[in-house]
Amino acid sequence: MRKTRAVSMLRELRARWRHRDDPLVCREVVELVTDYLEDAMSPADRAKFERHLRTCPDCVAYVEQTRRATEVMGKVAPEPPTGATRAALLETFRSFHTPDQ
Repeated sequence: MRKTRAVSMLRELRARWRHRDDPLVCREVVELVTDYLEDAMSPADRAKFERHLRTCPDCVAYVEQTRRATEVMGKVAPEPPTGATRAALLETFRSFHTPDQ
């Protein structure tokens, strides 16, 4: 069992070592995660993205966190504005649309 854990740790270390000088790749994942989750990437870009995920557990975790956050946020209903906020917004809109005198 210790051998399996050691092998797992070495694989993770190798994957991290491979990306140590390549923060741009991980940065690209952060920039493209929405396109990936919305299936808005070209097949070539998607393949490149998924190739990176196969070797970077940190980016896999980030993509999964983003997926979960998106699912949760999509289910949260916005609260209606309070009476004071609503009144302030209406006053702002009224003054915005009133021609200058």
